[in-house]
Amino acid sequence: MDSLGPPQTMETVNNRKLGEESQASPAESTVDLIDEQKMETDPWDLPELTDSGVPWSALDTKGKVLRVVMSVGRICLLVGFLYMFICSLDILSSAFQLVGGKAAGDILQDNSILSNPLAGLVIGVLVTLLVQSSSTSSSIVVSMVSSGLLTVQLAVPIIMGTNIGTSVTNTLVAMTQAGDRNTFRRAFAGATVHDFFNWLSVLVLLPVEVATGYLYKVTKLIIDSFNIESGEAAPALLNVITDPLTESIIQLDETVLSQIAIGNPEARNMSLIKEWCKTFTNTTLMNVTVPGPENCTSPTLCWFDGNQTITLSNVSVTYNLEKCKHLFVDAPLSDLAVGLILLALSLLVLCSCLVLIVKLLNSMLKGQVAGIIKKILNTDFPFPFGWIVGYIAILVGAGMTFVVQSSSVFTSAITPLVGIGVISIERAYPLSLGSNIGTTTTAILAAMASPGDTLGNALQIALVHFLFNITGIALWYPIPFTRIPIRLAKGLGSITAKYRWFAAVYIICCFFFLPLFVFGLSLAGWQALVGVGAPLLGLLIIIVIINVLQKHKPGCLPAALRSWDFLPLWTHSLAPWDKVVDVFVTKCCCCCKCCQLPTHEETEQTKSHKEAYDNPVMVTEREVEKELNSKIDKIELEILKMTRF
Repeated sequence: MDSLGPPQTMETVNNRKLGEESQASPAESTVDLIDEQKMETDPWDLPELTDSGVPWSALDTKGKVLRVVMSVGRICLLVGFLYMFICSLDILSSAFQLVGGKAAGDILQDNSILSNPLAGLVIGVLVTLLVQSSSTSSSIVVSMVSSGLLTVQLAVPIIMGTNIGTSVTNTLVAMTQAGDRNTFRRAFAGATVHDFFNWLSVLVLLPVEVATGYLYKVTKLIIDSFNIESGEAAPALLNVITDPLTESIIQLDETVLSQIAIGNPEARNMSLIKEWCKTFTNTTLMNVTVPGPENCTSPTLCWFDGNQTITLSNVSVTYNLEKCKHLFVDAPLSDLAVGLILLALSLLVLCSCLVLIVKLLNSMLKGQVAGIIKKILNTDFPFPFGWIVGYIAILVGAGMTFVVQSSSVFTSAITPLVGIGVISIERAYPLSLGSNIGTTTTAILAAMASPGDTLGNALQIALVHFLFNITGIALWYPIPFTRIPIRLAKGLGSITAKYRWFAAVYIICCFFFLPLFVFGLSLAGWQALVGVGAPLLGLLIIIVIINVLQKHKPGCLPAALRSWDFLPLWTHSLAPWDKVVDVFVTKCCCCCKCCQLPTHEETEQTKSHKEAYDNPVMVTEREVEKELNSKIDKIELEILKMTRF
């Protein structure tokens, strides 16, 4: 018995088992750690906004009164900042119209280009980007249709383009939340889910419209079926509150852009800045000299005086009664100069208000308040009625957009809420869809106020916009599998969270470079558009199909196509581009620092940093940490390669 060694207690046996487990675990520890980390930290889970303050029950009377006063003050500040945010968006739209409004009118005036449906789509995007208002661009299109310069069929693709162009505002708003990685991931995904819905709807419905005339024929049938009469103008609603501030800063003459679009040469020299707010037009019947008898209003009302032909005609004379009272009414500045000033100021106010709104919401939405709001906004009804909540969200989005009369304002307002985790991406998607419907109902009411001779065409264009969004919702929402915009937005959000510079690349490419590229090909004619666009589109479709097969069924592909490793790394990964951006940013920062003289405090800090870096213990720890990180990266790459094959 003694040869068996000393007696083993239960404690030594347990220690040995623990030692054996700790020795055997490293072979699987990396994979398990990665899997557990993915399961435990889902980046799309709504964060818990913990309440770090003193509980209400622990406060005395003075503390409770102080907290109530502070809460009321925060709410008042939030309402004030939200009001300034909405007003800054209105001023931003006016600034863009002053800077690029006349160029937008010139673009729409070229009817030969508009005969190409793809060019019409791109022109709708560019015009809406220039004026930053789908309502303004739509009103220009309606004016052209009413004047007979543009048919309803040619206007349909332009209306589709305005739907895409109006979604850039909330995407730009999401860029202001790039400070925190997870917040930026959610905010950018919540903003771009609107973009992907519009792009996917256009990719499906534009070919269908070209082939069948679906939107034109259905809206024409609706117009012919009902005896629609001219009604009242759209209600002002939120404009009643915002107009006193915005109109004290700038007022624009919206008829100038429409006159440029329909080809009025006098409108080119007119200023968009409104000078006279009250005018009186008097129409009288008087003698008018005309070039010849063919210009007479009637053969009986035409006579000759020597070599002159005179006829009796109605002449309208406009008398200016009262000047406007905005800041730039008498400013000796051009439209471009005023537009650039307002553009800079409105962007400054917009970004400042957005940052302050987010900070206030973060301070207010804590503890029980955050839990209640999240449950109200994100909870579904019990089975089998859970599907109803999404459609209620669509109605809420439509109603709120109808109140604020701008889809850009509504989607820009919910973007920071998505970023801080109050609204989920799945709930923001139907709210954005509802905002698309809400902005078209306003256009329908505005079209109802058109004169009788142009009412049919104006209302048909508004119904085209409405039917386009309804059809898009039917394509991309009712069945959960078809909610592709959510998956695409989450994928893009993850990419931009890792490579934040890619957000700017996305905005520039999708809203500026791609439309301008297609517009340039359209100017060259159908042959150039098809010759260049068809191979690029075919290559894009092939790449998408291969990516889908690589992810779901790699066995269907040849061994060489099961990954993109046979291509240079920069063609299928953003990591090399990220290094280039880092080098560029580092050089710019170094140049900026070199231009500044170091202060006494900075020199003392650099000395202390150098002394810390000279410490051999800290250097050793830093080197060990770098080696561990590099080893972990290599292990993760090997695991990814093994799982890929």
